[in-house]
Amino acid sequence: MKVLGIVLAVVLVSGAGVAAYAAIDITTSFSEGAVPLEGQSAVPPDIGAIEGGVNLFLAGTDACEPEYAEIFGDRCTGPDAGGELNDVNMLVHISDAPRRVTVISFPRDLMIPIPSCTREDGSVTSEMSKQPINSAFDVGGLACVVKTVSALSGQNIPFAAKVTWGGVIEITNAVGPVEVCLASGIRDKYTGIDWPAGNREVVGVDALQFLRTRHGVGDGSDLGRIANQQQYMSRLARKLVSGDVLGNPATLYKLATTAVDNVTPSQSLTNPLTLAQIALAVKDVPFDEIVFVQFPVADDPADPNKVVPNQRLAEQLWAALEANKPLVLTGEAGSNGGVVVDPNAPVVTPSPSVTPAPGETAAPVDEAIELDSGISGSTAAEATCSNGNLRGNG
Repeated sequence: MKVLGIVLAVVLVSGAGVAAYAAIDITTSFSEGAVPLEGQSAVPPDIGAIEGGVNLFLAGTDACEPEYAEIFGDRCTGPDAGGELNDVNMLVHISDAPRRVTVISFPRDLMIPIPSCTREDGSVTSEMSKQPINSAFDVGGLACVVKTVSALSGQNIPFAAKVTWGGVIEITNAVGPVEVCLASGIRDKYTGIDWPAGNREVVGVDALQFLRTRHGVGDGSDLGRIANQQQYMSRLARKLVSGDVLGNPATLYKLATTAVDNVTPSQSLTNPLTLAQIALAVKDVPFDEIVFVQFPVADDPADPNKVVPNQRLAEQLWAALEANKPLVLTGEAGSNGGVVVDPNAPVVTPSPSVTPAPGETAAPVDEAIELDSGISGSTAAEATCSNGNLRGNG
């Protein structure tokens, strides 16, 4: 989940020198264990910003690593402790000029086809017509998750990375505290959270448990949890561009080196020049053009605890990304009551248009695309608060 933050840390840094130094210094260890992707077109390296639109897939998995297993109780002591599921799935779409960033989160209980995949040992899995998306990693690893999402979305995905629960703990420690907002208190016995309403700084284990909590927010579903995770990512993005992170080369370098030890990348993402290209592509994207949305779903008629793609709304979302216009979210900030808009947050005005120099013609203003209200989400410029289950009690 924090890979997005790592990319932002590198790409938003003012001055490429520190980022380039860090990238080159850590490349060797970052390449160890890198995963080849299957069926995705490669992006050739260049010395400038990456050309065209590009997609980066981020998976968060629930691996029970020995040094962290005791934190997770029953999940890491029962018969399923040896398994590993991709419970967090995010597609980061970076558009062509003008640059925009859209992060699409896919619910873990989304029932979709899983294609035949080639495992790292060379064996080939069977195609499956309908399985939860979070089973794809267990079936065929990171490459299989990417292939599955690529087939679902019709998007070419040349870059990918995976981070475990333990990796989230270490990376959030390197980032430092992120202040989140709780509109009402959260109590969740599964993650150990028992927090009152108000603003709260989270880091390390607390940050992970905040990102994991499902029973503590909204209606207790994974859809509500996604909205809560998007609140954290939005506030993380704002922290990263503050002087505390990007203005501090030591902190930035610590973040980069910690990421190397806790992230498994695709082979395509190990080239420091590629990281620099992505950095150049998104370093100037304003917060209101960084949009977090939930992949649109409908209830699964065959299982009330699962969801299936809402094909009509999904087609609208992919078409909007293809058009590369500003996105206007008309739906709720988060589905299933996971978050509410912070009533105390200052109003953020849209990015100003660039005033042309004397003799120049003003660039045309892109007409925005209004997404259907069935597509929930928010931008990094908006402030949301967790809608905890202790409503009215603090």
